[in-house]
Amino acid sequence: MVMLPRSRDFDALTTRYDAWFERHRAAYLSELKALRALLPKKPFLGLEVGVGTGRFASALGVQVGVDPAWNCLRLAKGRGVQVIMAVGEELPFRNGCFDLVLMVVTFCFLSDPQKALSEAKRVLRPGGLLLMGIIDRESPLGQLYARKKAEGKPFYRDADFYTPGEVISMLAEKGFRVIKVSQTVFRSPEEMEEVEEPAEGFGQGSFVAISALRP
Repeated sequence: MVMLPRSRDFDALTTRYDAWFERHRAAYLSELKALRALLPKKPFLGLEVGVGTGRFASALGVQVGVDPAWNCLRLAKGRGVQVIMAVGEELPFRNGCFDLVLMVVTFCFLSDPQKALSEAKRVLRPGGLLLMGIIDRESPLGQLYARKKAEGKPFYRDADFYTPGEVISMLAEKGFRVIKVSQTVFRSPEEMEEVEEPAEGFGQGSFVAISALRP
């Protein structure tokens, strides 16, 4: 099995990665709340690109997940997600077969974000929804993660963080129509004790959720 460089830490340190969601449960639940508010209102067939250990797909009712980290996929499967080992730049699905494509803190780990957006568009049916969750590079958490990247810390060393504006521009270039942007995690995850209500827009919260329609 060939290990892709950007999945190396997630495969080697799967338990450590997955434990983050329990240690920072209020932040995790706040992110879920922001994403859940942007889900389609009717039943959907969904795919999560970069499903990891399945924390988001399982909670949001997304049935299928792909990821290059095999050990993460094993946990995702245990959480009820149908898993396939693959990368976002080369999705093993036919055209137009999903109503929803979800990417949660995946964009920063893609080797070719533009190609991954093209693939997401390809596998979405017309009128389907791309739902993304990113860490705003200019937020306090984004700046902390950038410092960890510079220090070569596991997980962060392979990430390339973006601003919401940059992601929105890339979506527009691929023909997506952004319909809503919301933000949460207004404090450090270590300090959060309660689930936050998401707010519209970006610029204050470290976690930004973006929903975009495929024409």
